[in-house]
Amino acid sequence: MRRLLIIGGVLLLLYTAYRIYRINTLSKGLDKLLARGAVVLDVRTQMEFETGHIEGAVNIPLGQLRERYVELDTSKTYITVCSHGLRSVKAQKLLKERGVRHVYNGGATSDLEKLFSGK
Repeated sequence: MRRLLIIGGVLLLLYTAYRIYRINTLSKGLDKLLARGAVVLDVRTQMEFETGHIEGAVNIPLGQLRERYVELDTSKTYITVCSHGLRSVKAQKLLKERGVRHVYNGGATSDLEKLFSGK
């Protein structure tokens, strides 16, 4: 019983740390960027993308982004998204390292969809 409580406590702590990390790495003002025509860059796998995505989103999986970033127009603004928000942070960092100046972390696709629906 004591072991279960310890495991449960550790899991709760990890989840809380993850949520704090996610909130702190999420870019602010995404609704304004979207209103100005920012492109949603979905970095999930093609299979994940095909199960559902934000309308108009461009899909370049994170594993292919190092080679395919040249397909992006560097004059545009991009908002990276994925399933939980971790890959989108990595994609944002990688694109900035490659010279894409206007790239923001949108976190999880489901979170960004809420901006579209106004909820």
